[in-house]
Amino acid sequence: QVQLVESGGGLVQPGGSLRLSCAASGRMFSINAMGWYRQAPGKQRDLVATITRGGTTAFADSVKGRFTISTDNAKNTVYLQMSSLKPEDTAVYYCNAKITIPPNFRENAYWGQGTQVTVSS
Repeated sequence: QVQLVESGGGLVQPGGSLRLSCAASGRMFSINAMGWYRQAPGKQRDLVATITRGGTTAFADSVKGRFTISTDNAKNTVYLQMSSLKPEDTAVYYCNAKITIPPNFRENAYWGQGTQVTVSS
């Protein structure tokens, strides 16, 4: 059973910074990609940033230059460093991972429970 556990959300003032973490645990063969999505009230869940096992990253246009994504492969953890936060960044942030699991070695997608980020003065 694979689990993704997120941490690091909270309340921050506009212009501030916050770092989210997401750790994957369970029986895994390989983590192929990890990423972050967010969902604001009344809106769909949108991609924020992703990173592949090889280190290739992708970002939503709205966060380019402000957010960075990185991984600690030894800890099966992905980080989202958010800077210059704006009120429109307020949302529930969800971790996502594409993981190959035994015994059939098929790739499955997993989601974390979500962590609230609120940007407000």
